Parts: sequence; C-alpha cells; structure tokens
Amino acid sequence: MTSTVVPAQVPDAAPVSPTARAAAPGAPVAPSAGRLPLPRPRGPLTAALLGALVDGPPGDDAADRLRPVRDAVGPALDEADGRILRDDDVQLALAVLYELHYRGVDRVDDAWEWEPALLAVRARLEAPFEAAVRERAGRPACTETDAAGVARRLFELAAADDGPSLSRYVARRADAEQARELLALKSFYQLKEADPHTWAVPRLAGTPKAALVEIQADEYGGGRPGRMHAELFARAMRGVGLDDTYGRYVDAVPAVVLAAVNTMSLFGLHRRLRGAIVGHLAAFEMTSSVPSRLYGNGFRRLGHDADTTWYFDEHVEADAVHEQIAARDLAGRLVEQEPALRDDVLLGAAACLAVEGDVAAHALERWQAGESALRAPLEPVAAGPTPEGPAEDGDHQRA
Repeated sequence: MTSTVVPAQVPDAAPVSPTARAAAPGAPVAPSAGRLPLPRPRGPLTAALLGALVDGPPGDDAADRLRPVRDAVGPALDEADGRILRDDDVQLALAVLYELHYRGVDRVDDAWEWEPALLAVRARLEAPFEAAVRERAGRPACTETDAAGVARRLFELAAADDGPSLSRYVARRADAEQARELLALKSFYQLKEADPHTWAVPRLAGTPKAALVEIQADEYGGGRPGRMHAELFARAMRGVGLDDTYGRYVDAVPAVVLAAVNTMSLFGLHRRLRGAIVGHLAAFEMTSSVPSRLYGNGFRRLGHDADTTWYFDEHVEADAVHEQIAARDLAGRLVEQEPALRDDVLLGAAACLAVEGDVAAHALERWQAGESALRAPLEPVAAGPTPEGPAEDGDHQRA
C-alpha cells in the first residue's frame, strides 16, 4: 500500500559514504549496507565476547579462545537473575551473536556465524532468555483452531493491551529532543525493518507463506529501494539531524530495546518457534497503524515536513491492511494447517505486546522525569522548526 502523503520526488536510493551523508543530510540515500558498528562492552561478558570475536577468524583453537567467554556466561546470568530482559551485558551479548546472522559486526570475521563453540555460548544465553520472554508474555489462552477464531483472539489481545501509549505522548507533549530520541530508540530495529520476520518465509507453506510474502513485499518497498520502509525511516532520521548509519546508536539504546529486537531474532531464527514469529508479526501490525498516525502528528506539530513524516504516514494506511492479512491469512491459516502451533502464535503476539510495552514504559518514565531515554543524550543539532499546536489524541495502544 502507498501513503496518502508522499513527497513529490521518490528516487531510488543508492548508498553513499558517511562523508557524503554528512555533507548532504537531506539526500535520498539508503541505510548503510555495512555491518553493525562494533559496540562498547557493557560488562564482563560482552568484554570477553567482543575481545574474542575481533581476534581474527575462528580456527582449530576457537574453543580455547572462547574459554573466557564461557567462563563469563555463568556469572553474567547469575547477575541478571530475575531481570535478564533489562540486563545490559546479557542483552548486548545476544544482540551481537544474533547480528552475525544479519549483516555481521564490524571487525568480526563472518566465519564466526556458524562456529559450533560460539553457537553453544549463544544457546546457554538463549535458554534463560526464552524462559524470561515466556514469563513476561504470560499464557494467553485460545480454544479455537480455525482462522477466524484465531484472528479474533489476536485482535482481542491487542485491544486488551493496557500498556502506556508512547505515541499519544509524542503526538501531544514530546519536545524536539524527545522526538529525536524516539527515532534513535527505534533505529536499532527499524533500519532492518522486516528482516527478523522474513526468516519465517522458508518455514511456511501455502496461504500463510503467500500472506507473509505479501506483507514483506510492502515492507521492502515492492522492489523499489527508495520506498523500503527501512529507507523511509532513515529519511526521518536525517530529517531530525540523526545519523542513519546502520546500527549507529547501538551504544545508546538501553537493554529493553535490545531485548525487544532479540525477541524477534530468537523467534525468527528457530524453526521450532515459527508460530511465535508469526504471532509476533501479527501483533506488531495490529498495533502500528493508529500509533503511526499519532507519531506523524507529533512530528508535524514539531514543524517537520512530509519527507520526515513519510515513514509514519506510510504505516497508517499500509498496516491497517497488513493487520488483517497477518491475523487471518498468516496466523489464522497457519494454525489451521498446524493446530499444534496455536499456543506459540499466541505466545509471539503476547511477547510482542509485552516487550514493546517495556520500551514505551521506559521512554515515558525517563522523559516524564526530565531525563534522557537513552544511555547517553544525543548530540544537539541546530535550532529546528517551530512547533505548532497540540495534535489529536485518542489511541489506546502502547506503541
């Protein structure tokens, strides 16, 4: 679907160097195709992990080189006990390990992706992480296994979500700096938007597969690089003076943001959890359209033009359609095909609502306390547009 508000020029994007980007911050360029910048350690575990990974490709001595990492896992999990979803050291370690399956990490050899000794480390971290995600999601019940019944239950879950509304705050109250922080917080996922859910494509068949491909085709711009949703988000970042380089704010985002993206990666990378990644996508689409309208209104209130708000305006219309496809043709039909996956579909949806709600709650708590929602405040930019009056209110969703 296309937006009702589209800038006049829609050029196909082409990557440019960081220098060129800095010289022309409004240029229509794609998000960097490069690797995740090597993050700074957030504790003993990530210090050991990053130290091992940057020490050249794995060889016959890989297991020995990873011994300090293995030794650090137990103490890190003990330290994170009961709060693993908010533990910086564990969540960054998982984010780095998962990123090896996406675009890779700067200074880390690609051969580490399938190194058995490193996968064993990831498995030790994933077990308690998955348990924490399941606990956070709760146990939503559903007695139906037909597409309509499953879709109805998913819409009920989304409607019952009573988490704080970040979009309503942005629409009515956020200042320019908080709006910039919102985009920095979201950028860790949005610059690779749709990728975690795309892992499910080869794991589905028939109607669910076709439905997922239909949704993902829109996410990837229908074959037009300049209309990829990740590129539209990059344009929004440039519009508020942020660096749109892939992973640029990895050191700034808090653990709850890493945990939300890690949840997608966990579900997407494990075939046994294919029902969960489908349910996650369904909930993600169901809770996007109205908040996107409010986000767009908030940025317009702050004086930003259609080029900056295009990302949000696109999602108002597109996700209103996607939510129907995701609930019925994707999630519902998958359960009809494989009734045993019903509980996993509900798990994925509930987990999405929970962990995304944690991000919203974190940002609102910090902003209402007059603090930054990031681990370190963003560098200031020159004075921007003059805010307009308050925008409309009225959503009940947590995004």
